[in-house]
This record gives sequence, structure tokens and C-alpha cells, in this order.
Amino acid sequence: MALTYVAIATTTVGSGGASSIDFTSIPQTYTDLVMLTSLRNTSTDADAIITFNTSGGTYTGRRLLGLGSGSPISDTQSQAAIRLNVSGQTASTFASGSMYITNYTSSNAKSLSTDSVSENNAVDAVAMFSANSWSGTDAITKITLSIVGAQTFAQHSTATLYGIKNTV
Repeated sequence: MALTYVAIATTTVGSGGASSIDFTSIPQTYTDLVMLTSLRNTSTDADAIITFNTSGGTYTGRRLLGLGSGSPISDTQSQAAIRLNVSGQTASTFASGSMYITNYTSSNAKSLSTDSVSENNAVDAVAMFSANSWSGTDAITKITLSIVGAQTFAQHSTATLYGIKNTV
């Protein structure tokens, strides 16, 4: 089965930064969604968080976090959002990330996976992989990225949302 990726929208943060990146009015015509990111925050240490629609549902998941040469961390999460690493430690360095959401139009809980990597040239790099679910039963029509705390995305941070069609 061939997969066809169709770019739905791209957001690039302008000068002055942005407190969030929103994808709204997501078409309900695809099988799955993929979001690719290149993000940087204006602080030294804060994760990006991802939420769906405007409210409702619980996010749970299992995360594996690698911290350079240190021991990896594995934990179970139940929280109000899904996390991605965001670079902020090394000047002009952006973190790359991806999120894959299956069956986003389903009336059942949604399964998704994320991976992200950020770098701190002075200390280490961080890699995070997670398998998640969102208990919301509404189709996903809005995805919001923001940063924990009162942080902002730096200029040139970019996120692109793709729709995936399974074709025979």
C-alpha cells in the first residue's frame, strides 16, 4: 500500500517569536497526520507541548529519554499535553521532531508516536521517543504547539502538517 503525503499547512515563526503555533480547520479527508518540526525556544530549557482541539481528553504515554552520555530515562506519563524537545541551549541550533497520528478522524482514542532531538554543544544532546494516546473521541480538527511556561518559539522555528492518504 503506497502512502501519499500532502502538505496541509506550514508555519514559520517571524521576528519577535511566537507563543504558539496553531493548525486549525484540519481537513477530515486523510487517513493519518504527520507533523514535522524544526523548533527553538527563547529560553535555555523548556519543552514544547502539543494539544488537540480546544479541550477534553487525557494524554498518556510511555517515553524514552536519552541524555547524551548519561543513563536513559523511561517513564509513563499521564498529563495535559504531549511533549517534544525544543532546542534553546546552543545559539542558532534548532531541535527536529516528528509526530505521527493514526486514524485522527476516528471516534475512538487516537494513537500517536513522537520523536525529537535537541543539541547542547556545551554538555550533551537529548533524544526523546514516545508512544502516546489521546482519549478524546472527537476527530482532531486543531493542533496547538506551545512552550512550557512563559517561553516563546524563536524566529525561524517551523512546523509543517501533512495529511496521509493510503492508496492501493
